[in-house]
Amino acid sequence: MKKQEIKKLTKDEALKNIDKLKKDLFNFRFQKINSQITNPSKITETKKTIARLKTILKGKINA
Repeated sequence: MKKQEIKKLTKDEALKNIDKLKKDLFNFRFQKINSQITNPSKITETKKTIARLKTILKGKINA
């Protein structure tokens, strides 16, 4: 997700996306262990997207 897309999300949508991405990250880790992952950079990108969502969410909560 791009920053502009993340900023447009509501709190509920951001929380749903965080949950979905955490599940994806969990599955990516298992795929990495079993050497089944096709693109290892997805793990890093997923972590960064989760961090972006949490940062934007924290800003919306404090505002």
